[in-house]
Amino acid sequence: MGRTLLSDGLLTLSRAGGTFIRVCANEWGYDAVCVSSFPHLGPTFGNLISMSNGLAVSVLDLVGMRTGESAGSAISRSVQLAQHVEQLGYRRFWLAEHHSIEGLACSATAVLIGHVAEATSTIRVGSGGVMLPNHAPLVVAEQFGTLDAMYPGRIDLGLGRAPGGDFHTMRALRRDHRQTGDDFPALLGELRAYLDDTREGQAVRAIPGQGSHVPITLLGSSAFSAQLAAAEGLPFAFAAHFAPEYLYAAARLYRGSFRPSDVLNRPHLVVAVQVIAAETDAAARRLFTTPQQRFLRLIRNQPVELLPPVDSMEEIWNDFERAAVENKLGAAIVGSKATVKARLEKLVEEASADEVIVVTDTYELADRFRSYELVAEVARDVALAA
Repeated sequence: MGRTLLSDGLLTLSRAGGTFIRVCANEWGYDAVCVSSFPHLGPTFGNLISMSNGLAVSVLDLVGMRTGESAGSAISRSVQLAQHVEQLGYRRFWLAEHHSIEGLACSATAVLIGHVAEATSTIRVGSGGVMLPNHAPLVVAEQFGTLDAMYPGRIDLGLGRAPGGDFHTMRALRRDHRQTGDDFPALLGELRAYLDDTREGQAVRAIPGQGSHVPITLLGSSAFSAQLAAAEGLPFAFAAHFAPEYLYAAARLYRGSFRPSDVLNRPHLVVAVQVIAAETDAAARRLFTTPQQRFLRLIRNQPVELLPPVDSMEEIWNDFERAAVENKLGAAIVGSKATVKARLEKLVEEASADEVIVVTDTYELADRFRSYELVAEVARDVALAA
């Protein structure tokens, strides 16, 4: 069989003589099938399809640390999570980029991607995302070209334009304080040139990286990236896990403005959302106090380590803080399997989401495992919007 082109938790695609061969090697028991063409999807991103008619689900991980915990221990937990969700059939495992934030061990995103990819075998691993203005496009192309060379067809490159830290961190990253992100389209064009086939007269090439065509997804929490993704014909991932109020406007803008490209023939909208599933609504709501405490501490400019759940938040926050946290977590889906299914169906229908990337931050890893198990079970029965 030829070189593996693309792979996720549901399937692997390899090229053998010009025909795509799908080999499904997981507990869902699909057979190998030859597929000669994918009429609605482009050659790069579009081969990520599933035999299931259910909702594609993925994972976004911020490598959260507990109080007093080493970064190595938190990273080990993330690896265990990636291995677990791979077995459950999740499509991707993405890692965020944040700098100088006590409680998050996700500053060296490309390094983490390589570590997780080495510890797994089929799930796609990528960035959610690399904050492109923090980096030289050539360096990003070389990093992800190297990752693609080591883990062919399994690497995703999600790109954002936020600093991933505060003003002082921006300066430490050598990012000009006057940067507003308006140069993001130019940086994106430069990066894509390093990942595309070599052009005649091209003076600088990414080696590895040139010609790798690592799939790019634009990330955002406003209209800017939605409009750019639509204009470039790229997948778009919206950060509803912390900016839910703009989700539906951005989704409409992306779909309404989308221009087909060599990468993608029709829109592909990914929605990132906080989800905590448990055996009962009450149990899930208690677990949800861990991310509530994280956002509360963020508002207070305190370290954002994972804290154990509490029975009630009422004595921890004031009315203003409660309103602020609830606004940031307004799209969160919290509850029993039945509740999560109903809320996911509503989200998919109202946002016309093609894929949901799940953010689940619980204090105990076992609770996190169980939540992702329940979401996987639910996702198989969630129909995509027409």
